[in-house]
Amino acid sequence: MARRNLNDLVAFVTVAREGSFTRAGAVLGVSQSALSQAIKALEERLEIRLLTRSTRSVSPTPAGERLLRAIGNRFDEIEAELDALTELRDKPAGSVRITSGDHVLRTILLPKLLPVMQRYPDIHIEFDVSYGFRDIVADRFDAGVRMGESIDKDMIAMPITPKLRMAAVASPAYFEKHPIPKVPGDLTGHNCINIRFPSGGLYVWEFERRGRQLNVRVEGQAVFNTSPHIVLAALDGVGVAYLPEEEFEPHIQDGRLVRVLQDWCPPFPGYHLYYPSRRQHSPAFALVIEALRI
Repeated sequence: MARRNLNDLVAFVTVAREGSFTRAGAVLGVSQSALSQAIKALEERLEIRLLTRSTRSVSPTPAGERLLRAIGNRFDEIEAELDALTELRDKPAGSVRITSGDHVLRTILLPKLLPVMQRYPDIHIEFDVSYGFRDIVADRFDAGVRMGESIDKDMIAMPITPKLRMAAVASPAYFEKHPIPKVPGDLTGHNCINIRFPSGGLYVWEFERRGRQLNVRVEGQAVFNTSPHIVLAALDGVGVAYLPEEEFEPHIQDGRLVRVLQDWCPPFPGYHLYYPSRRQHSPAFALVIEALRI
């Protein structure tokens, strides 16, 4: 029996996942034309079209979807096993991909993982900043970071911070011109700085007091998709902002931001590292887990 060309299959899986010959070429380190020729050869050998090409994107045909489901995870398993073999080396090695928000990246992940990279130069960590609910299996991440309340049940979740609290804040200059809200409903009369999620929806501010939950749809002149810009806007007096208190803490301490509605912000599960429960850990990923454990 003639042996199949696995390079063509790797090319197909990468292009199908990335949705782009350009991005797939960057991942594999080959030219776009080489990938196109590999896919064409595979389609001719199978006598069926696997990808639908347009001027802007590439997507699998029904046959391509079936092939991707059948073999995509097999290549992931092979890569995981190759990473696991590094435990037989004198020094751990391998790559780890993590997706998270930028604040937790700056304050938790980098301070704890930079020493790991300094100690083990053959370990490479890729950080992806995203506020969306990424499918880490489909997007081929080793792990992600989210609030503990929003993690799928089929994932292992490890806390990497203590419990958190939300904080509603504004600058002293803003409150000189506007009344301090006494209950969450008062926020509807304020200029609120909101965040838009990658899904397109605006965050509905969530409050709780003595077991009573209350959601408030706020409005305001400024909307951002990253939290650091919300902090800056609050410091500039744009309006009331609402984020985990740790993002405002230094500015609350020095009086540049005033906290309100504190009794409506009880503690909740903090940031967790989450990852698939069925995946074998590489030595590099095991070191990441240990470094982030609290």
